[in-house]
Amino acid sequence: MFKVFDFRQIFTAGMVLFAVIDIIGSIPIIIDLRKKTGHIQSEKASIVAGIIMIVFLFLGKEILSLIGIDVNSFAVAGSFILFFLALEMILGISLYRDDAPETASVVPLAFPLIAGAGTMTSLVSLQAEYETANIIVAIIINIIFVFLVLKSSSRIEKILGSQGINVIRKVFGVILLAISVKLFAANIQSLF
Repeated sequence: MFKVFDFRQIFTAGMVLFAVIDIIGSIPIIIDLRKKTGHIQSEKASIVAGIIMIVFLFLGKEILSLIGIDVNSFAVAGSFILFFLALEMILGISLYRDDAPETASVVPLAFPLIAGAGTMTSLVSLQAEYETANIIVAIIINIIFVFLVLKSSSRIEKILGSQGINVIRKVFGVILLAISVKLFAANIQSLF
């Protein structure tokens, strides 16, 4: 059983997921969501995101093929979501509107921010290279880190201040925009 666990695979898969989830870069969005809704349920968001990722790891390709969507189309759709989130961050506008949301724990936090199209596309790609058990460990490590960041978002906001948050928001907005363009460019060619 322990032969399956390969720390190199866990580390590599974990780093890929960490980069795609980008919870550090999402801190400004998390703070905005907390201000809009008043409260974020860190445990619920983390558990739901973890469940979504593990379910998609096992059933992702089958679910997509069942409804007639290939992974590339899914990734292109995800790139649009990331693109609009990035525009919100850079321009300071609000495109996502919800009529008096009670909580942002599941939508848009757990999905699509944490367990979004980029994460799901990465999981499908990782599955081709790594053992499933190692990917699951990498998911769990990332979810623990996500939980810690969500839980301490108010302290992080106090440390950075409103100006620091605005600077980080703009910088990570540009990074998120670049990720969305890369995701779009890498997958749009396969559709034609």
